[in-house]
Amino acid sequence: MMLDALKIKAKNPGASSGPEYWSTTTDQGELISYNPATEQILASVYNASLMDYEQLVCAAQKSFLEWRRVPAPKRGEVVRAIGEALRRHKEALGTLISQEVGKSKQEGLGEVQEMIDMADFAVGQSRMLYGITTHSERPEHRLYEQWHPLGVVSVITAFNFPVAVWAWNAFIAAICGNVVIWKPSPKAPLCALAVQHICQEVLEEQKYSGIFSLMVTDQSDLVRLMVADPRISLVSFTGSTSVGRELNEIVSKRLGKCLLELSGNNAVIVDETADLSLAVPAIIFGAIGTSGQRCTTTRRLIVQETIYDRLMEALKKVYAHITIGDPLDEKNLMGPLIDRAAVERFLQTIEHIKQAGGTIIYGGKAFKDRVGYYVEPTLVKAENHWDIVQRETFAPILYVMSYKNLEDAIVLQNHSYFGLSSSLFTRQFQRAELFLSAQGSDCGIANINIGTSGAEIGAAFGGEKGTGGGREAGSDAWKAYMRRQTNTCNWGAALPLAQGIRFDIE
Repeated sequence: MMLDALKIKAKNPGASSGPEYWSTTTDQGELISYNPATEQILASVYNASLMDYEQLVCAAQKSFLEWRRVPAPKRGEVVRAIGEALRRHKEALGTLISQEVGKSKQEGLGEVQEMIDMADFAVGQSRMLYGITTHSERPEHRLYEQWHPLGVVSVITAFNFPVAVWAWNAFIAAICGNVVIWKPSPKAPLCALAVQHICQEVLEEQKYSGIFSLMVTDQSDLVRLMVADPRISLVSFTGSTSVGRELNEIVSKRLGKCLLELSGNNAVIVDETADLSLAVPAIIFGAIGTSGQRCTTTRRLIVQETIYDRLMEALKKVYAHITIGDPLDEKNLMGPLIDRAAVERFLQTIEHIKQAGGTIIYGGKAFKDRVGYYVEPTLVKAENHWDIVQRETFAPILYVMSYKNLEDAIVLQNHSYFGLSSSLFTRQFQRAELFLSAQGSDCGIANINIGTSGAEIGAAFGGEKGTGGGREAGSDAWKAYMRRQTNTCNWGAALPLAQGIRFDIE
Protein backbone atom coordinates (compact mmCIF):
# COMPACT_ATOMS: atom_id res chain seq x y z
CA MET A 1 0.00 0.00 0.00
CA MET A 2 1.12 3.58 -0.64
CA LEU A 3 1.00 4.28 3.11
CA ASP A 4 4.00 1.98 3.43
CA ALA A 5 5.82 3.83 0.66
CA LEU A 6 5.27 7.04 2.60
CA LYS A 7 6.65 5.38 5.76
CA ILE A 8 3.50 6.00 7.78
CA LYS A 9 3.69 3.90 10.92
CA ALA A 10 1.56 5.77 13.45
CA LYS A 11 -1.51 4.21 15.07
CA ASN A 12 -4.34 5.65 12.97
CA PRO A 13 -4.12 9.01 14.75
CA GLY A 14 -7.18 11.17 15.21
CA ALA A 15 -5.16 14.29 15.99
CA SER A 16 -1.56 15.41 15.93
CA SER A 17 0.32 18.46 17.13
CA GLY A 18 4.08 18.46 17.55
CA PRO A 19 6.45 15.95 15.96
CA GLU A 20 6.43 13.87 19.15
CA TYR A 21 2.67 13.76 19.66
CA TRP A 22 0.03 11.53 18.10
CA SER A 23 -3.27 10.98 19.82
CA THR A 24 -4.04 7.56 21.26
CA THR A 25 -7.79 8.22 21.48
CA THR A 26 -9.79 5.16 20.42
CA ASP A 27 -13.25 5.71 21.93
CA GLN A 28 -14.70 8.22 19.43
CA GLY A 29 -15.35 5.77 16.63
CA GLU A 30 -13.43 5.01 13.46
CA LEU A 31 -13.34 6.46 9.98
CA ILE A 32 -13.01 3.71 7.40
CA SER A 33 -11.43 4.78 4.14
CA TYR A 34 -12.62 2.90 1.06
CA ASN A 35 -11.13 2.76 -2.41
CA PRO A 36 -14.05 4.00 -4.58
CA ALA A 37 -12.69 2.08 -7.57
CA THR A 38 -12.80 -1.30 -5.81
CA GLU A 39 -15.00 -0.69 -2.73
CA GLN A 40 -12.22 -2.27 -0.67
CA ILE A 41 -11.11 -0.93 2.72
CA LEU A 42 -7.79 0.90 2.59
CA ALA A 43 -7.38 1.63 6.30
CA SER A 44 -9.19 3.05 9.29
CA VAL A 45 -8.49 6.14 11.38
CA TYR A 46 -9.75 6.88 14.88
CA ASN A 47 -11.78 10.05 15.36
CA ALA A 48 -10.36 12.86 17.47
CA SER A 49 -11.95 13.66 20.81
CA LEU A 50 -12.82 16.94 22.49
CA MET A 51 -9.73 16.54 24.64
CA ASP A 52 -7.63 16.07 21.50
CA TYR A 53 -9.05 19.28 20.11
CA GLU A 54 -8.26 21.22 23.29
CA GLN A 55 -4.70 19.91 23.25
CA LEU A 56 -4.33 20.88 19.60
CA VAL A 57 -5.53 24.44 20.11
CA CYS A 58 -3.44 24.98 23.22
CA ALA A 59 -0.34 23.62 21.49
CA ALA A 60 -1.08 25.74 18.41
CA GLN A 61 -1.44 28.91 20.49
CA LYS A 62 1.88 28.21 22.18
CA SER A 63 3.60 27.49 18.85
CA PHE A 64 2.22 30.70 17.36
CA LEU A 65 3.90 32.82 20.02
CA GLU A 66 7.28 31.49 18.84
CA TRP A 67 6.54 31.13 15.13
CA ARG A 68 5.49 34.77 14.71
CA ARG A 69 8.96 35.80 15.97
CA VAL A 70 10.68 33.87 13.17
CA PRO A 71 11.57 36.17 10.24
CA ALA A 72 9.26 35.60 7.30
CA PRO A 73 12.07 34.50 4.91
CA LYS A 74 13.09 31.88 7.50
CA ARG A 75 9.49 30.69 7.65
CA GLY A 76 9.68 30.41 3.88
CA GLU A 77 12.71 28.15 4.21
CA VAL A 78 10.67 25.71 6.30
CA VAL A 79 7.95 25.63 3.63
CA ARG A 80 10.66 25.17 0.97
CA ALA A 81 11.90 22.08 2.81
CA ILE A 82 8.35 20.69 2.89
CA GLY A 83 8.10 21.30 -0.85
CA GLU A 84 11.30 19.31 -1.38
CA ALA A 85 9.92 16.46 0.72
CA LEU A 86 6.75 16.47 -1.39
CA ARG A 87 8.91 16.17 -4.50
CA ARG A 88 10.53 13.07 -3.07
CA HIS A 89 7.16 11.51 -2.24
CA LYS A 90 5.25 12.72 -5.31
CA GLU A 91 4.72 9.31 -6.91
CA ALA A 92 3.56 7.60 -3.73
CA LEU A 93 1.33 10.45 -2.60
CA GLY A 94 -0.19 10.86 -6.07
CA THR A 95 -1.02 7.17 -6.10
CA LEU A 96 -2.60 7.36 -2.64
CA ILE A 97 -4.80 10.25 -3.80
CA SER A 98 -5.99 8.16 -6.73
CA GLN A 99 -6.66 5.21 -4.44
CA GLU A 100 -8.58 7.12 -1.80
CA VAL A 101 -10.68 9.57 -3.85
CA GLY A 102 -10.77 7.93 -7.28
CA LYS A 103 -8.92 10.56 -9.29
CA SER A 104 -6.99 9.45 -12.33
CA LYS A 105 -3.30 8.86 -11.64
CA GLN A 106 -2.44 11.91 -13.73
CA GLU A 107 -4.79 14.08 -11.68
CA GLY A 108 -3.38 12.64 -8.45
CA LEU A 109 0.15 13.48 -9.50
CA GLY A 110 -1.06 16.87 -10.67
CA GLU A 111 -2.49 17.59 -7.25
CA VAL A 112 0.84 16.85 -5.58
CA GLN A 113 2.56 19.06 -8.15
CA GLU A 114 0.12 21.80 -7.23
CA MET A 115 1.28 21.50 -3.61
CA ILE A 116 4.90 21.68 -4.74
CA ASP A 117 4.18 24.74 -6.88
CA MET A 118 2.35 26.34 -3.96
CA ALA A 119 5.37 25.75 -1.71
CA ASP A 120 7.64 27.41 -4.28
CA PHE A 121 5.26 30.35 -4.55
CA ALA A 122 5.07 30.70 -0.76
CA VAL A 123 8.86 30.79 -0.47
CA GLY A 124 8.99 33.77 -2.80
CA GLN A 125 6.01 35.41 -1.12
CA SER A 126 7.77 35.19 2.24
CA ARG A 127 10.07 37.97 1.04
CA MET A 128 7.23 40.08 -0.37
CA LEU A 129 4.77 40.71 2.46
CA TYR A 130 4.64 44.34 1.48
CA GLY A 131 2.98 47.19 3.30
CA ILE A 132 2.77 50.77 2.04
CA THR A 133 4.23 54.11 3.06
CA THR A 134 2.26 57.26 2.31
CA HIS A 135 2.68 60.96 3.04
CA SER A 136 1.23 62.37 6.22
CA GLU A 137 -0.59 65.71 6.21
CA ARG A 138 1.27 66.57 9.42
CA PRO A 139 4.87 67.81 9.31
CA GLU A 140 7.60 65.52 10.62
CA HIS A 141 5.28 62.51 10.68
CA ARG A 142 5.66 59.18 8.90
CA LEU A 143 2.48 57.26 7.94
CA TYR A 144 2.56 53.64 6.83
CA GLU A 145 0.74 50.31 6.90
CA GLN A 146 2.10 46.89 7.75
CA TRP A 147 0.74 43.36 8.11
CA HIS A 148 0.88 40.99 11.08
CA PRO A 149 -0.13 37.32 11.42
CA LEU A 150 -3.59 36.48 12.72
CA GLY A 151 -2.75 33.55 15.01
CA VAL A 152 -4.31 30.09 14.73
CA VAL A 153 -5.93 29.33 11.37
CA SER A 154 -8.22 26.36 10.78
CA VAL A 155 -8.45 24.88 7.28
CA ILE A 156 -11.42 22.63 6.47
CA THR A 157 -11.02 20.82 3.15
CA ALA A 158 -13.22 18.71 0.86
CA PHE A 159 -12.56 15.23 -0.52
CA ASN A 160 -12.20 16.23 -4.17
CA PHE A 161 -8.91 18.06 -3.61
CA PRO A 162 -7.80 16.25 -0.47
CA VAL A 163 -4.37 17.90 -0.18
CA ALA A 164 -3.89 20.74 -2.70
CA VAL A 165 -6.45 23.11 -1.17
CA TRP A 166 -4.83 22.60 2.22
CA ALA A 167 -1.50 23.65 0.68
CA TRP A 168 -3.07 26.77 -0.87
CA ASN A 169 -4.07 27.86 2.62
CA ALA A 170 -1.46 26.33 4.90
CA PHE A 171 1.72 27.34 3.09
CA ILE A 172 0.65 30.95 2.68
CA ALA A 173 -0.74 31.14 6.22
CA ALA A 174 2.53 29.74 7.56
CA ILE A 175 4.87 32.16 5.80
CA CYS A 176 2.61 34.94 7.10
CA GLY A 177 3.42 33.76 10.63
CA ASN A 178 0.30 31.76 11.47
CA VAL A 179 -0.05 28.17 12.65
CA VAL A 180 -2.59 25.87 11.00
CA ILE A 181 -5.03 23.22 12.25
CA TRP A 182 -6.27 21.06 9.38
CA LYS A 183 -9.68 19.36 9.46
CA PRO A 184 -9.71 17.17 6.33
CA SER A 185 -12.71 15.53 4.72
CA PRO A 186 -13.72 12.34 6.53
CA LYS A 187 -13.78 10.78 3.06
CA ALA A 188 -10.04 11.32 2.59
CA PRO A 189 -8.29 10.95 5.97
CA LEU A 190 -5.37 8.92 4.64
CA CYS A 191 -4.22 11.63 2.23
CA ALA A 192 -4.22 14.13 5.08
CA LEU A 193 -2.41 11.71 7.35
CA ALA A 194 0.29 11.15 4.74
CA VAL A 195 0.86 14.88 4.25
CA GLN A 196 0.92 15.46 8.01
CA HIS A 197 3.64 12.83 8.39
CA ILE A 198 5.71 14.51 5.67
CA CYS A 199 5.32 17.87 7.43
CA GLN A 200 6.15 16.38 10.84
CA GLU A 201 9.42 14.91 9.59
CA VAL A 202 10.49 18.23 8.08
CA LEU A 203 9.48 20.25 11.15
CA GLU A 204 11.39 17.90 13.40
CA GLU A 205 14.50 18.32 11.24
CA GLN A 206 14.02 22.10 11.29
CA LYS A 207 13.52 22.14 15.11
CA TYR A 208 9.97 23.50 14.99
CA SER A 209 6.73 22.03 16.29
CA GLY A 210 3.02 22.72 16.13
CA ILE A 211 3.11 24.78 12.93
CA PHE A 212 0.89 22.29 11.10
CA SER A 213 -1.61 20.17 13.04
CA LEU A 214 -4.26 17.66 12.01
CA MET A 215 -7.67 16.84 13.46
CA VAL A 216 -9.47 13.90 11.87
CA THR A 217 -13.16 13.61 12.68
CA ASP A 218 -16.57 13.07 11.15
CA GLN A 219 -18.33 14.56 14.20
CA SER A 220 -20.13 17.73 13.13
CA ASP A 221 -20.49 18.94 16.74
CA LEU A 222 -16.72 19.01 17.17
CA VAL A 223 -16.32 20.92 13.90
CA ARG A 224 -18.94 23.47 14.99
CA LEU A 225 -17.07 23.86 18.27
CA MET A 226 -13.89 24.65 16.37
CA VAL A 227 -15.67 27.11 14.07
CA ALA A 228 -17.22 28.90 17.07
CA ASP A 229 -13.94 28.98 19.02
CA PRO A 230 -12.67 32.57 19.43
CA ARG A 231 -9.14 31.18 19.67
CA ILE A 232 -9.38 30.37 15.95
CA SER A 233 -8.55 33.61 14.16
CA LEU A 234 -9.57 32.50 10.66
CA VAL A 235 -11.72 29.63 9.41
CA SER A 236 -11.00 28.67 5.80
CA PHE A 237 -13.70 26.35 4.47
CA THR A 238 -13.95 24.60 1.11
CA GLY A 239 -17.19 22.76 0.41
CA SER A 240 -20.84 23.21 -0.38
CA THR A 241 -22.62 26.54 -0.19
CA SER A 242 -25.18 25.20 2.27
CA VAL A 243 -22.52 24.14 4.79
CA GLY A 244 -20.46 27.25 4.12
CA ARG A 245 -23.42 29.47 4.89
CA GLU A 246 -23.94 27.71 8.22
CA LEU A 247 -20.28 27.99 9.19
CA ASN A 248 -20.16 31.63 8.13
CA GLU A 249 -23.08 32.43 10.42
CA ILE A 250 -21.29 30.81 13.36
CA VAL A 251 -18.05 32.70 12.69
CA SER A 252 -19.88 35.99 12.09
CA LYS A 253 -21.61 35.79 15.47
CA ARG A 254 -18.22 35.99 17.16
CA LEU A 255 -16.99 38.61 14.63
CA GLY A 256 -14.32 36.20 13.42
CA LYS A 257 -12.78 35.94 9.98
CA CYS A 258 -14.02 33.43 7.40
CA LEU A 259 -12.59 32.49 4.00
CA LEU A 260 -15.11 30.60 1.87
CA GLU A 261 -14.59 28.59 -1.34
CA LEU A 262 -17.99 27.12 -2.09
CA SER A 263 -20.08 25.64 -4.89
CA GLY A 264 -20.05 26.45 -8.59
CA ASN A 265 -22.35 26.08 -11.61
CA ASN A 266 -19.83 26.94 -14.26
CA ALA A 267 -20.65 27.66 -17.89
CA VAL A 268 -18.74 27.55 -21.16
CA ILE A 269 -20.02 29.71 -24.01
CA VAL A 270 -19.03 28.68 -27.55
CA ASP A 271 -19.66 31.15 -30.35
CA GLU A 272 -19.82 30.44 -34.09
CA THR A 273 -16.20 31.56 -34.64
CA ALA A 274 -14.73 29.26 -31.99
CA ASP A 275 -11.89 26.86 -32.73
CA LEU A 276 -13.56 23.55 -31.89
CA SER A 277 -10.21 21.79 -31.73
CA LEU A 278 -9.64 23.85 -28.59
CA ALA A 279 -13.20 23.92 -27.31
CA VAL A 280 -14.01 20.19 -27.45
CA PRO A 281 -11.14 18.87 -25.28
CA ALA A 282 -11.52 21.78 -22.86
CA ILE A 283 -15.25 21.12 -22.47
CA ILE A 284 -14.72 17.41 -21.94
CA PHE A 285 -11.94 17.79 -19.37
CA GLY A 286 -13.99 20.43 -17.58
CA ALA A 287 -17.04 18.17 -17.53
CA ILE A 288 -15.46 14.82 -16.59
CA GLY A 289 -12.24 15.77 -14.76
CA THR A 290 -12.34 14.21 -11.28
CA SER A 291 -15.57 12.58 -12.55
CA GLY A 292 -17.35 15.93 -12.40
CA GLN A 293 -16.49 16.34 -8.71
CA ARG A 294 -14.81 19.74 -8.88
CA CYS A 295 -16.15 23.13 -7.88
CA THR A 296 -14.84 24.33 -11.26
CA THR A 297 -16.47 21.50 -13.24
CA THR A 298 -18.13 22.62 -16.47
CA ARG A 299 -21.83 22.04 -15.78
CA ARG A 300 -23.50 24.20 -18.45
CA LEU A 301 -22.61 24.50 -22.13
CA ILE A 302 -24.13 27.46 -23.99
CA VAL A 303 -23.68 27.10 -27.76
CA GLN A 304 -24.42 29.52 -30.59
CA GLU A 305 -27.35 27.99 -32.47
CA THR A 306 -25.67 27.80 -35.90
CA ILE A 307 -22.95 25.43 -34.62
CA TYR A 308 -25.01 23.58 -32.01
CA ASP A 309 -25.52 20.39 -34.04
CA ARG A 310 -21.89 20.24 -35.17
CA LEU A 311 -20.58 20.62 -31.64
CA MET A 312 -23.02 18.03 -30.25
CA GLU A 313 -21.88 15.49 -32.82
CA ALA A 314 -18.25 16.15 -31.95
CA LEU A 315 -18.93 15.78 -28.22
CA LYS A 316 -20.95 12.59 -28.61
CA LYS A 317 -18.17 11.06 -30.68
CA VAL A 318 -15.56 11.78 -28.02
CA TYR A 319 -17.84 10.80 -25.12
CA ALA A 320 -18.31 7.39 -26.72
CA HIS A 321 -14.57 6.80 -26.50
CA ILE A 322 -13.98 7.99 -22.92
CA THR A 323 -12.34 5.15 -21.04
CA ILE A 324 -13.80 4.63 -17.55
CA GLY A 325 -12.24 2.44 -14.88
CA ASP A 326 -9.46 2.00 -12.36
CA PRO A 327 -7.88 5.46 -11.97
CA LEU A 328 -4.45 3.91 -11.45
CA ASP A 329 -4.60 2.58 -15.03
CA GLU A 330 -3.40 5.53 -17.10
CA LYS A 331 -5.46 4.48 -20.10
CA ASN A 332 -8.62 5.48 -18.20
CA LEU A 333 -9.69 9.11 -18.51
CA MET A 334 -12.42 8.91 -15.86
CA GLY A 335 -12.57 7.13 -12.54
CA PRO A 336 -15.36 6.50 -10.04
CA LEU A 337 -17.49 8.83 -7.96
CA ILE A 338 -16.44 9.07 -4.33
CA ASP A 339 -19.04 6.69 -2.83
CA ARG A 340 -22.38 4.94 -3.24
CA ALA A 341 -24.29 7.99 -2.02
CA ALA A 342 -22.78 10.02 -4.86
CA VAL A 343 -24.02 7.43 -7.36
CA GLU A 344 -27.50 7.63 -5.87
CA ARG A 345 -27.46 11.43 -6.18
CA PHE A 346 -26.42 11.07 -9.81
CA LEU A 347 -29.33 8.72 -10.54
CA GLN A 348 -31.79 10.96 -8.68
CA THR A 349 -30.60 13.92 -10.75
CA ILE A 350 -31.16 11.96 -13.97
CA GLU A 351 -34.75 11.29 -12.87
CA HIS A 352 -35.29 14.98 -12.06
CA ILE A 353 -33.93 15.88 -15.48
CA LYS A 354 -36.41 13.60 -17.17
CA GLN A 355 -39.27 14.96 -15.08
CA ALA A 356 -38.30 18.51 -16.07
CA GLY A 357 -38.43 17.57 -19.76
CA GLY A 358 -34.71 17.20 -20.42
CA THR A 359 -33.32 14.96 -23.14
CA ILE A 360 -30.42 12.61 -22.41
CA ILE A 361 -28.09 13.04 -25.39
CA TYR A 362 -25.49 10.61 -24.06
CA GLY A 363 -25.01 8.54 -20.90
CA GLY A 364 -27.25 8.86 -17.87
CA LYS A 365 -26.64 5.45 -16.32
CA ALA A 366 -24.65 3.93 -13.48
CA PHE A 367 -22.56 0.81 -14.07
CA LYS A 368 -24.17 -2.04 -12.16
CA ASP A 369 -22.11 -4.81 -13.72
CA ARG A 370 -18.82 -3.90 -12.08
CA VAL A 371 -17.35 -3.24 -8.66
CA GLY A 372 -16.80 0.43 -7.85
CA TYR A 373 -18.86 3.62 -7.96
CA TYR A 374 -18.88 4.24 -11.70
CA VAL A 375 -21.34 6.24 -13.80
CA GLU A 376 -21.49 7.29 -17.42
CA PRO A 377 -20.41 10.79 -18.44
CA THR A 378 -23.67 12.43 -19.41
CA LEU A 379 -24.83 15.07 -21.90
CA VAL A 380 -28.30 16.57 -21.37
CA LYS A 381 -30.30 18.98 -23.53
CA ALA A 382 -31.90 21.31 -21.01
CA GLU A 383 -33.18 24.80 -20.25
CA ASN A 384 -31.06 27.11 -18.13
CA HIS A 385 -33.91 28.22 -15.84
CA TRP A 386 -34.84 24.72 -14.66
CA ASP A 387 -34.27 24.18 -10.94
CA ILE A 388 -32.27 21.02 -11.57
CA VAL A 389 -29.93 22.88 -13.94
CA GLN A 390 -29.40 25.61 -11.35
CA ARG A 391 -28.24 23.14 -8.71
CA GLU A 392 -24.71 21.87 -8.30
CA THR A 393 -24.62 18.10 -8.79
CA PHE A 394 -21.18 16.68 -8.05
CA ALA A 395 -21.20 14.30 -11.02
CA PRO A 396 -20.21 14.29 -14.72
CA ILE A 397 -23.48 15.79 -16.02
CA LEU A 398 -23.21 18.54 -18.64
CA TYR A 399 -26.32 20.56 -19.53
CA VAL A 400 -26.32 21.94 -23.08
CA MET A 401 -28.42 24.77 -24.53
CA SER A 402 -28.27 27.21 -27.45
CA TYR A 403 -28.34 30.98 -27.91
CA LYS A 404 -28.68 33.58 -30.68
CA ASN A 405 -26.33 36.44 -29.68
CA LEU A 406 -23.56 36.78 -27.14
CA GLU A 407 -25.44 39.20 -24.91
CA ASP A 408 -28.15 36.56 -24.48
CA ALA A 409 -25.51 33.93 -23.70
CA ILE A 410 -23.95 36.11 -21.00
CA VAL A 411 -27.37 36.61 -19.41
CA LEU A 412 -27.85 32.83 -19.37
CA GLN A 413 -24.44 32.27 -17.85
CA ASN A 414 -24.88 34.90 -15.15
CA HIS A 415 -28.33 33.56 -14.28
CA SER A 416 -26.90 31.41 -11.52
CA TYR A 417 -26.78 31.65 -7.74
CA PHE A 418 -23.08 30.78 -7.98
CA GLY A 419 -20.23 32.73 -9.53
CA LEU A 420 -17.02 30.73 -9.62
CA SER A 421 -15.65 29.99 -13.10
CA SER A 422 -16.66 30.82 -16.67
CA SER A 423 -15.29 30.61 -20.18
CA LEU A 424 -15.86 31.90 -23.71
CA PHE A 425 -14.50 30.29 -26.86
CA THR A 426 -14.26 32.83 -29.66
CA ARG A 427 -11.92 34.18 -32.31
CA GLN A 428 -13.37 37.68 -32.07
CA PHE A 429 -11.38 40.15 -29.99
CA GLN A 430 -14.36 42.40 -29.30
CA ARG A 431 -16.44 39.52 -27.92
CA ALA A 432 -13.59 38.38 -25.71
CA GLU A 433 -13.22 41.87 -24.27
CA LEU A 434 -16.97 42.17 -23.72
CA PHE A 435 -16.96 38.89 -21.82
CA LEU A 436 -14.12 40.09 -19.58
CA SER A 437 -15.62 43.52 -19.00
CA ALA A 438 -17.98 44.64 -16.24
CA GLN A 439 -20.82 43.90 -18.69
CA GLY A 440 -19.67 40.31 -19.10
CA SER A 441 -19.08 37.38 -16.78
CA ASP A 442 -19.95 37.97 -13.12
CA CYS A 443 -17.69 35.12 -11.97
CA GLY A 444 -14.46 35.29 -10.00
CA ILE A 445 -12.74 33.46 -12.88
CA ALA A 446 -13.38 34.36 -16.54
CA ASN A 447 -11.38 32.65 -19.27
CA ILE A 448 -10.99 33.00 -23.02
CA ASN A 449 -10.35 29.90 -25.16
CA ILE A 450 -9.62 27.64 -22.19
CA GLY A 451 -12.04 25.72 -20.00
CA THR A 452 -13.46 26.44 -16.58
CA SER A 453 -11.26 23.94 -14.75
CA GLY A 454 -7.52 23.83 -14.10
CA ALA A 455 -6.56 27.17 -12.49
CA GLU A 456 -2.91 28.06 -11.95
CA ILE A 457 -1.68 28.86 -8.44
CA GLY A 458 -0.05 32.18 -9.35
CA ALA A 459 -3.36 34.02 -9.50
CA ALA A 460 -6.04 34.34 -6.83
CA PHE A 461 -8.65 31.57 -6.90
CA GLY A 462 -12.26 32.10 -5.85
CA GLY A 463 -15.73 33.22 -6.86
CA GLU A 464 -18.59 35.57 -6.19
CA LYS A 465 -22.24 35.28 -5.10
CA GLY A 466 -23.04 31.84 -3.65
CA THR A 467 -19.44 30.77 -4.15
CA GLY A 468 -18.56 32.79 -1.07
CA GLY A 469 -16.28 35.61 -2.24
CA GLY A 470 -13.06 34.08 -0.87
CA ARG A 471 -9.69 34.19 -2.60
CA GLU A 472 -6.87 31.67 -2.11
CA ALA A 473 -3.47 30.78 -3.59
CA GLY A 474 -1.65 33.52 -5.54
CA SER A 475 -1.77 37.27 -6.21
CA ASP A 476 -2.46 39.13 -2.95
CA ALA A 477 -4.51 36.32 -1.39
CA TRP A 478 -1.90 36.26 1.40
CA LYS A 479 -3.57 39.30 2.94
CA ALA A 480 -6.52 37.13 4.05
CA TYR A 481 -4.20 35.46 6.57
CA MET A 482 -2.94 38.69 8.11
CA ARG A 483 -4.23 41.70 9.99
CA ARG A 484 -3.57 45.21 8.71
CA GLN A 485 -2.04 47.79 11.02
CA THR A 486 -1.75 51.53 10.34
CA ASN A 487 1.25 53.26 11.97
CA THR A 488 1.91 56.97 12.44
CA CYS A 489 5.30 58.01 13.78
CA ASN A 490 5.88 61.57 14.99
CA TRP A 491 9.58 62.26 14.78
CA GLY A 492 9.26 66.02 15.42
CA ALA A 493 9.09 68.17 18.54
CA ALA A 494 5.49 69.40 18.09
CA LEU A 495 2.11 67.64 18.26
CA PRO A 496 0.02 68.85 15.31
CA LEU A 497 -3.39 67.18 14.99
CA ALA A 498 -4.98 65.89 11.80
CA GLN A 499 -7.59 67.95 9.96
CA GLY A 500 -6.04 71.11 11.45
CA ILE A 501 -7.75 70.61 14.81
CA ARG A 502 -6.39 72.84 17.59
CA PHE A 503 -6.28 71.55 21.16
CA ASP A 504 -4.25 74.02 23.13
CA ILE A 505 -3.57 73.34 26.81
CA GLU A 506 -2.35 76.31 28.80
